[in-house]
Amino acid sequence: MNNVPANHTRPSALPYLAIAFGVFALGCSALFVRWANAPGPVTGLYRMAIASLVLLPLSFRQDVRHPWPRKGVVFAILGGASLALDIALWTTSIFMTKVANATLFANTAPLWVALAGMAFFGERLPALFWGGLAITLTGGAIVAGSDFLVHPTLGWGDMLSLLAGLFYAGYYLCTQAGRRHLDSARYVWLAGAVSAVCLLVICLAAGFPLTGYPPQTYLAFAAAALITQAAGYLAVGYALGHLPASIVSPSMTGQPVVSALLAIPLLGETLTPIQWLGGAVVITGIYLVNRSHHDRSVDTAA
Repeated sequence: MNNVPANHTRPSALPYLAIAFGVFALGCSALFVRWANAPGPVTGLYRMAIASLVLLPLSFRQDVRHPWPRKGVVFAILGGASLALDIALWTTSIFMTKVANATLFANTAPLWVALAGMAFFGERLPALFWGGLAITLTGGAIVAGSDFLVHPTLGWGDMLSLLAGLFYAGYYLCTQAGRRHLDSARYVWLAGAVSAVCLLVICLAAGFPLTGYPPQTYLAFAAAALITQAAGYLAVGYALGHLPASIVSPSMTGQPVVSALLAIPLLGETLTPIQWLGGAVVITGIYLVNRSHHDRSVDTAA
């Protein structure tokens, strides 16, 4: 069996490079959704389905003798279902509240990951981690949700995006557990295939059209599948095989910063000075969170 340990005493630079690429790839997602101009669950369905087809050959060439450990399959199914619900809820919330609010609440996932890690996995997180997490979430709020902080109100859209953050946290935790039994390619493929099936059911139940879109929309679907899902989640899955979810999840809070920066040249949007400050705060918080893991690794080795 090709078991992959969840942690290494002295992790190499590769998991951190994978996180950096994952942040960039997932940060592109908002642009692809905007360019697709289609119902969110439909964009998610094409994203998952195309990526699953692309990853199919890679996933089935791994470890032919013991290809699908039972525990890995169970966690991949749970992770895929969690990701589908996250996408469906978040994309729905965008039409019921401001995008900034939806992004703010969806990015509470690192908090739920950290709390669940302590409750169910017995992770002991140092004060430096909690300080870094607080700084990261604050920076994310400044970048994505400054309007909410000025006029704090809660509606159904806000509640849906908060619920999406819980399911997103569930995906991270399932992936951390599943990657102990499955390599990144097979885990991401199976979770994506399950997610595609779940999103298909959601689209059919909601009555969303699955075809008849202009060529630009299908190009956006393909870009979301290849860049965000196949490449991005493959990188995140690799990182979760070597680092705990409580470290990877806060690092992914850099997604809104990447989205905001890319939107300047590609969508003609601008950032306020306070949003630039928020981006710097996010980066500082991510550094402190990862530094706390590095310090723990050194202490353990000593």
